[in-house]
Amino acid sequence: MTSADEKPVRVGVFGLLGSGNLGNDGSLEALLGYLRAAHPEAVVDALCGGPEAVTSRFGIPATRLHWYRGEYRTASRAGSIAAKGLGKLVDAARTAAWVRRHDVVIVPGMGVLEATLPLRPWGFPYALFLLCAAGRLFGTRVALVSVGAAAIGSRPTRTLVRWSARLAAYRSYRDAPSREAMRAMGVDTGRDEVYPDLAFSLPTPPSGAPDGPPGPVCVGVMAFRGGNDDRARAEEIHRRYLDGTTRFVRALVEDGRRVRLLMGDDVDRPVTAAILDAVDSPLVTAASPASLADLMRETAAADTVVATRYHNLICALKVGTPTLALSYAAKSEALMARMGLGEYCHPAREVDADRLLERFRALEKQAPELRRTIAERNLAARRELDQQFRALTAALFPAAGRTPARSDAHDRNRAHAHDRTHDHAPREAP
Repeated sequence: MTSADEKPVRVGVFGLLGSGNLGNDGSLEALLGYLRAAHPEAVVDALCGGPEAVTSRFGIPATRLHWYRGEYRTASRAGSIAAKGLGKLVDAARTAAWVRRHDVVIVPGMGVLEATLPLRPWGFPYALFLLCAAGRLFGTRVALVSVGAAAIGSRPTRTLVRWSARLAAYRSYRDAPSREAMRAMGVDTGRDEVYPDLAFSLPTPPSGAPDGPPGPVCVGVMAFRGGNDDRARAEEIHRRYLDGTTRFVRALVEDGRRVRLLMGDDVDRPVTAAILDAVDSPLVTAASPASLADLMRETAAADTVVATRYHNLICALKVGTPTLALSYAAKSEALMARMGLGEYCHPAREVDADRLLERFRALEKQAPELRRTIAERNLAARRELDQQFRALTAALFPAAGRTPARSDAHDRNRAHAHDRTHDHAPREAP
């Protein structure tokens, strides 16, 4: 508790939150759960992509991340190009002023140190760099918590990401390949930790009864066009992904299976519509989840899940449903390996409906055993996240934790978490 003469800790939350991505908002929800339980006296606000949505849903004040509202639209006219350039200067001042008002700023989860989807250096990477640089300048502790990272080919983006990580006061990663990627990009990761994704700390809805009537097959779709280095052939990749996924759904329907299409971001709607149009059957329905809790309820009612988006996979695994990943990045393969399903991955760039159906049938045959394995791994993930939150308190709220940020006990926790991570992680980076 805070005494009468002490000011409450001012905590800022930063990221592309409230912008339609369910995974990002789920990470925020998990972090707020930790803060409200462990630090109820903290005063929390956000600098984010969708401030109105964040305030409405989570009840915290929020400020728009970018001054220029057309930041993520392509600038083609002289006026919009000038406005976007001016916005970069204004954002530097706005971000610095916002950071200065806080004692701690936390970036909760998300793939903020990767470019596995198309990304321009002067968009979010620049915003993250401004945040971390301002934190170092004003003495505000900036923490990157259970974030994702990956090797980045673009030199400007890689430079901004590398310096953002170096300037942060605290870093932890959601998988071992993320930590290795940052080490390969020149960041000293010797004291960095690996914990599960923050979403594994969210409440879990009850799962469907395995012995009850058959549930649907949930197919999580994505507006997938490859990564940052695939721009030249993005449409080819998208057509191949959509065609293979559509043929897979059609094969399930021909077997008499019910299929439930799931989205994880607003941009996935056209993919869902295209599949519904191509497979015209009452056996195929679609859901538009508004939160990770909604996604978990959908996947809990399913017999099996086949999904592309990373947080669709997490939701399915968290409720214990046997899952097959249409993998587009190392993070998906690392997650599946951690949860004991490393062999159930299929490349999103090369969706072969026949091979995918073969893997799917193998998954269903092993379903009872896999449910037990997933349940065990979920318990382990929850224990590791409890350690993560204790480490955060020690590192960011030393008065509350009454221990130095790098106590002997914390070092022991880090060593144990590191050992468990290597137990669950793939032996080679995908």
